[in-house]
Amino acid sequence: MKRVAFFCLALFLPIAVEQPAWRAAAQGVNLVGSTVAAQIDKAFIRVDKRDCPGCALGVWTDGQVVYTRGYGMANLEYSVPITKDTVFEAGSVSKQFTAAATLLLTGEGKLSLDDDIRKYLPEVPDFGKKITIRHLLTHTSGLRDQWELLTLAGRPPGSAVHTLDEILYLVSRQKELNFPPGEEYLYSNTGYPLLAWIVKRASGRPLAEFSQTEIFHPLGMVHSQWRDDFTRIVKGRATAYRMDGSGAYHTEMPFTNVYGNGGFLTTVGDLLIWSENFFQPRIPGRPLIDEMQTRGKLNSGQTIDYGLGLDIGEYKGVPEISHSGSTAGYRAFLTRFPDQKVAIAILCNLANVEPAALAHQVADILLAGSLHESEKPKAITVSEEEVKKRVGLYRNMHTDEVFRLLIKEGKLFVAGRGVGVELVPVGQDRFRSLNGQSEVVFDSEGAGKPDTLSLVSGRSRPEIYTSVPFATPSPRDLEEYRGDYYSEELDVVYSVELQDGKLTMRHRPEAAVALVPAFADAFSDARRRVIRFTRGNSGKVDGYLVYAGRVRHLRFVKRS
Repeated sequence: MKRVAFFCLALFLPIAVEQPAWRAAAQGVNLVGSTVAAQIDKAFIRVDKRDCPGCALGVWTDGQVVYTRGYGMANLEYSVPITKDTVFEAGSVSKQFTAAATLLLTGEGKLSLDDDIRKYLPEVPDFGKKITIRHLLTHTSGLRDQWELLTLAGRPPGSAVHTLDEILYLVSRQKELNFPPGEEYLYSNTGYPLLAWIVKRASGRPLAEFSQTEIFHPLGMVHSQWRDDFTRIVKGRATAYRMDGSGAYHTEMPFTNVYGNGGFLTTVGDLLIWSENFFQPRIPGRPLIDEMQTRGKLNSGQTIDYGLGLDIGEYKGVPEISHSGSTAGYRAFLTRFPDQKVAIAILCNLANVEPAALAHQVADILLAGSLHESEKPKAITVSEEEVKKRVGLYRNMHTDEVFRLLIKEGKLFVAGRGVGVELVPVGQDRFRSLNGQSEVVFDSEGAGKPDTLSLVSGRSRPEIYTSVPFATPSPRDLEEYRGDYYSEELDVVYSVELQDGKLTMRHRPEAAVALVPAFADAFSDARRRVIRFTRGNSGKVDGYLVYAGRVRHLRFVKRS
């Protein structure tokens, strides 16, 4: 199997021979010319093989589809090639269709984006602050993410069949939000299944039926549907795969009936029809289409790079409106460049590819005359002594997330948000990640170690981290944490145990997970979750709080 992976992923130049039947079947529309087509195809050369899963590509420019093509195989067992009409699952690209359905109902006067969601979902607890439909759409509700919660409950995606009913019930058991509604942006899938419920209760029809009659059918998106029953036969659907470390492929299909956040089955052709609708709006009309593409706002007035189911940003100096998606082994990316009237859709059935990067390679070819690299602060030279001052552990006092900084070959690296991510100095106290998506600013008023750092991403308000000492608990200290802990919100028990002098945690029948000391009374695991033990008035451990990325302050109470 290693040999298969080599031929699939190694870069090579195509040999000029007659095309085999499987590759000819993958051809679609070509109005860009042979030279441009060859350049585009080169971007997909790693997956354009008969023994590889791959991708479908669709390109729309100024009123027409100009290029479609399939690369690789839709099914490895039967050697079925990917074509422009192959059906894939679009992951979170789906969210914009849930948003559109919601907006259609606002146009009919059946709901308002500023309505309290409890008007339609009384099962949702009263958290003391109103959560609006707009909060759900813009990921500013504060609701904990469903997949993180279900994983902590021992029912992660891929191990259990979930339903919309289960998601609503899961939310009904929650006692806290991650933050007050509107205070922050934090991506949360939970809001979109709740929107599916709201569409059903406001319209009297399930989101799947409502979307079909009000969006997909009127626009001519004949290959599109929601995966509201994962057992249903879908003609022309690609099987999803992932590649393991040895180069072997394994099927990785989504076995869930939750949709609205994901679960949209479609083709690149249908996605281009949808994209054209943003340039020449038919559904839900120009005012509502414009609202989808308007940046959201926090309570502070700060705008965020997210509209209603859409990412709003720029690529190499030109405006870009897009969304990525991943579900099981499916990967997707749909992007539009409004000023250039270009849309690119990529759907893949291999978890190991990055369709956003592929789409941007295609954009580099098609928009070469419009693109330019944004000016970024240039790297400066900082002495190794200055770098060493910043090494250590930093804690977000609000969420408990930890930020570990270390030095390698005189350079500063993050070991907590992706091990081995280099931070490049662009100022005396400013460092930028290599991907340019975030910046770390140190507060270094004195000559010693900085007390705090700010993580600035532009997506939400800056996150403040405080320097804290690493904890070094003794074996006797570790004994205090042993016991069973219960979460009422998840109805699950975890056991904290000592194994070979080290602390572990497990939810039976799962294997034990090692806990590594972080700061005082706190530990982290391999998934970068933070477990902070709490103490009662007597000073004894009485429970712990969990930080798990999109889940904060989840309470477990010690039973024994």
